[in-house]
Amino acid sequence: MKPQDIRDAFFEEMLLLAQKDPNVIFLTADMGAFALEHFKKELPERYINMGVAEQNMISVAAGLALSGKKVFVHSIIPFVTARCYEQIKIDLCCMKLPVVIVGIGAGLTYAGDGPTHHGINDIALMRSLPNMTIFSPSDAPSTRAACRMAYRDHNPVYVRLEKGVLPEVYDEHHDDFALGFKMLREGRDVTILSSSFMTHQACAAADILQERGFSVMIIDVLRLKPLNIDAVEPILRNSRLLVTVEEHSLVGGLGSLIAECLADRDIAVPLRRLGIGDAHCFEPLSRGELQAIYGLSVGDIVKVVEEAKTKFKE
Repeated sequence: MKPQDIRDAFFEEMLLLAQKDPNVIFLTADMGAFALEHFKKELPERYINMGVAEQNMISVAAGLALSGKKVFVHSIIPFVTARCYEQIKIDLCCMKLPVVIVGIGAGLTYAGDGPTHHGINDIALMRSLPNMTIFSPSDAPSTRAACRMAYRDHNPVYVRLEKGVLPEVYDEHHDDFALGFKMLREGRDVTILSSSFMTHQACAAADILQERGFSVMIIDVLRLKPLNIDAVEPILRNSRLLVTVEEHSLVGGLGSLIAECLADRDIAVPLRRLGIGDAHCFEPLSRGELQAIYGLSVGDIVKVVEEAKTKFKE
């Protein structure tokens, strides 16, 4: 199977689940995708366009879930997280309802649209909510796996998705995501942890670093919450240098999560965090141009690793 749009991978998998489970219902805040047309055509009675009313959509989803339905809701990340944060907190998390929130546009996907559309604060927001599970897949196979895992979860779930086609880092039939993360490459000099689009950046940086004599481990974190700390602890503890790479604010994202793990488990390993500083991105530029501005290019990752290894050389 050729590489697939991330959204289509998720919604095609959702349709397969809905065909087997009559309780699956899909709500959208006037947002579409190619694969959603198949769902709408095959199961029109379970496809509901709520209009541009995300807060109401969450409350309706809560009511449906209380009626025994498995509900998926869908919109652009800032609109389906920040805009209806109180509804998610009270209607879903406080009652532990099995609603799957599907956010489109992780990180700087909608680069030129500015802060209104950037998904760079969502992990921090959703990670602070009790009972919330968070998935951040990096390609089509892991996206399909995230859909299945979200469907099976009995608590609120947030799935943050890219928009468009990304190269596949997993085999099409790969389904072993029980740990919530995967080691894509083994290495002894530095461990890079990433998710979503930045996993591809990390792999590209690892190729360059390998040519320069570095042995780089790549950890792709599919499930950001709950992080399987017991499983990831040996990796963190046995690393010489840790680098987190995320297209998200450095406040409350993957880097914060790993720093908390190091502190809570008394792990004394150097950590470097690459992400977006405490600022909004107003420049009307492409994704690659914004990454260069905020130090998230492949070259930036290589530079940080080389400089850190020089400082912490054994």
